[in-house]
Amino acid sequence: MSRTLRAACIQNSALPETAENVATTLALSRKAAKDGAELIALPEYFSSWRAKGVAVDPDAFSEAEHPALAAYRSEAASLQRWFLLGSMAIRAAQGKLINRSYLIDADGGIAARYDKIHLFDVDLGPGKVYRESTSVEPGGRAVIADTPWGGVGLSICYDLRFAALYRALAQGGASILAVPAAFTRTTGEAHWHILNRARAIENGAFVLAPCQTGDLKGGGAAFGHSLIIDPWGKVLADGGLAEGYIIADLDLEEVGRVRGRIPSLQHDRPFELGPMAQAAE
Repeated sequence: MSRTLRAACIQNSALPETAENVATTLALSRKAAKDGAELIALPEYFSSWRAKGVAVDPDAFSEAEHPALAAYRSEAASLQRWFLLGSMAIRAAQGKLINRSYLIDADGGIAARYDKIHLFDVDLGPGKVYRESTSVEPGGRAVIADTPWGGVGLSICYDLRFAALYRALAQGGASILAVPAAFTRTTGEAHWHILNRARAIENGAFVLAPCQTGDLKGGGAAFGHSLIIDPWGKVLADGGLAEGYIIADLDLEEVGRVRGRIPSLQHDRPFELGPMAQAAE
């Protein structure tokens, strides 16, 4: 098992059309690979973004027919690099979509799939209502992928707010937590850095968080600021607002050192929630 990893996060502003996004992100991915990146992570819905009312409506295909998946499987084999395809819309049998992340190995094989568990159904104010569940079927299974650098725990965007998921991934053997996103500008400005750093700190894990950026022509605005964070919570790279990529060297031995200093993953204890205490009269 390799104890060092040069990782990159691609940051794009997705258009509705898949072909254009694939061309843009492949060009950035090739630059990252030339820069030495061994694992290249892309954002949520990197291959297509479109809003339809309160629902998401990106280009959707079956897994066997998805052009972005085929392109990146071929690219992975050609470059001999691993890719985290943050998420793409896959047609579900029930007529809805699946928001699915893929981990592609350096031979172009599908090493892991993850379907987004927590769907973004929120009301952020006038004109900022989102109901992802209108068009997306939720997943129900947490996933840890085996890689040459250890376990990678998979998640997508809104999952970031559910700390128990990352606790389970870390305790299940993940030393890297992947958080591909299309985080909104409204929530990103308030919470993106804090939540990603918290997930790294409380689990003693590296975090790779590629995020879309800018005003999305399919509707909405993404925060950008793709992040690579170490297990102590230090931000190793921040993508700012521009399209492009960030890159950082990860010393995987740091995971063991941090977890040895603060072994909180071993200290969880069961507890009961008692009745709400009554104020003294």
